Amino acid sequence: MSAFIIENMAPLMFGTLMLFLLSGFPVAFALMANGLFFGFLGIEFGLLTPALLQALPERVLGIMANDTLLAIPFFTFMGIILERSGMAEDLLESAGQLFGPIRGGIAYAVIFVGALLAATTGVVAASVISMGLISLPVMMRYGYSREVSAGVICASGTLAQIIPPSLVLIVLADVLGVSVGDAYAGAIIPSLMLVALLALYILFLSIFRPSAVPALPPQARTLKGAALMKRVLVAMVPPVVLIFLVLGTIFIGLATPTEGGAMGAVGALALAAIRRRLQFSVVRSALETTTKLSTFVLFILIGSTVFALTFRAVDGDLWVEHLFGLVPGGEIGFLLVVSALVFVLGFFIDFFEIAFILLPLFAPVAEKLGIDMVWFLVLIGMNMQTSFLTPPFGFALFYLRSVAPVKAYQDAVSGKRIEGVKTGQIYRGVVAFIVLQVIALALVFMFPQLVSGNLDEKKKIDLDTIEIKIESFDSGGYGSSPFDSGYGAPVQIPGQEGGPASDESAPPAGESGIQGLEPADPNQAIMDALRGEGASTGGESPAQGESAASPPPEAPADPNQAIMDALRREAEREK
Repeated sequence: MSAFIIENMAPLMFGTLMLFLLSGFPVAFALMANGLFFGFLGIEFGLLTPALLQALPERVLGIMANDTLLAIPFFTFMGIILERSGMAEDLLESAGQLFGPIRGGIAYAVIFVGALLAATTGVVAASVISMGLISLPVMMRYGYSREVSAGVICASGTLAQIIPPSLVLIVLADVLGVSVGDAYAGAIIPSLMLVALLALYILFLSIFRPSAVPALPPQARTLKGAALMKRVLVAMVPPVVLIFLVLGTIFIGLATPTEGGAMGAVGALALAAIRRRLQFSVVRSALETTTKLSTFVLFILIGSTVFALTFRAVDGDLWVEHLFGLVPGGEIGFLLVVSALVFVLGFFIDFFEIAFILLPLFAPVAEKLGIDMVWFLVLIGMNMQTSFLTPPFGFALFYLRSVAPVKAYQDAVSGKRIEGVKTGQIYRGVVAFIVLQVIALALVFMFPQLVSGNLDEKKKIDLDTIEIKIESFDSGGYGSSPFDSGYGAPVQIPGQEGGPASDESAPPAGESGIQGLEPADPNQAIMDALRGEGASTGGESPAQGESAASPPPEAPADPNQAIMDALRREAEREK
């Protein structure tokens, strides 16, 4: 029995963890218990040493020194302050008045505001709940299809998963070892493409199913002309400016994500104060929510560290690599399997658990296959976004269900009796938007340039293109060659045409020099050392019976080329 456990420690750990997660046990404590149990078990069976767990406190303390994760509480606080100070209501009302006269106008407003909320709050729950409370009653009041209303609100709310400064991107970037700025830059084009697809679908409905997305009636358009433009500017310009200040400083390298998040938090407080909505209750509520979320992330991260420490010690990473080595299709097969696994697990666990548990296992395999990690990150983010939208377990559906009216009610504005929203209508409404998500995901999968094209090109050093020139100083100076005719003079070798005559008194080979050859340049010694021809570089000793003296090296036609050749050989040895 013990032999079986020792040989299968890694799959047993992974299987036990899945059972813990599916049982509903708190994820952080499931990870810790699993890692510690199998750690002590491995020590008992002699597979591991006690020194393994001695390294655990240092690992946990190292988590708290992670500057990147400090961005999470800052961006969370910024989003909650903006959302609870009434920004969502102002944006939706202004956008609804602006787009209301055209068919599908309120749906366009929901998509536009959903993108803005995603870029400010970065939290799916906040976006879906805000738009569900504000927009859904208006859409039902003016005759929008319940399926379309539910679908567009859920889809627009999940944009917070992929539009910078998404918390998902911050966590994924930290786990995969990618710059947060690169993650943001790589996600811009896919997220804008997704917004465009949502808007195109509403345009399609307005042409072929106009009854599902009617325009606002004239009596509902309360603002026109200059008053409308003033309302739109007052509502939209401040959050847009804040978004560009935060993301712009990160993109150009002026601020780190943590510093950008801190600026965003201060900016959100300033906007709330300017609008006279900065109340103590709002700040207290935002601080409580931020603290809870940050603590949640910290405990999951500590648990995943305990699990990963033991899992790698029992060669779990090699087991995972071997499993994916059996998957046919190479890079494509690996990405399809990972996408399917992330998609299914996204029904049951939050993206924090997926990021901290699974991605550390997948990342080494992805790197070995040569997959661009920023592209991999965006694919994972969009996959989780699709999972959040998919019935019957998509989180966004439950968020909307929690605020959508279940029973019929009397509308206070129109006085009409409006039927409630059924769960089946929410499920049917998101199907078309799931198809749009899959199309966007497929486009990013087939065209990685949509991600990598927006990144700064990484400059690689090619030794073949480097030229090093080392020139000797004036003749007679310190370190000059006896054959040097001055600074920058051409190399001349004794005995060659145009060079000085050979010195007959030169010492024979094996004594103080090499007969007939003096260094063509004082840099010859540097080139010989770079070639690594000596005991210090692991060179072979002379064979028995051979002379210990090496044959005289030929003077290189180009000393710089010799240096480059030596550098190339050294680089190959390091690889």
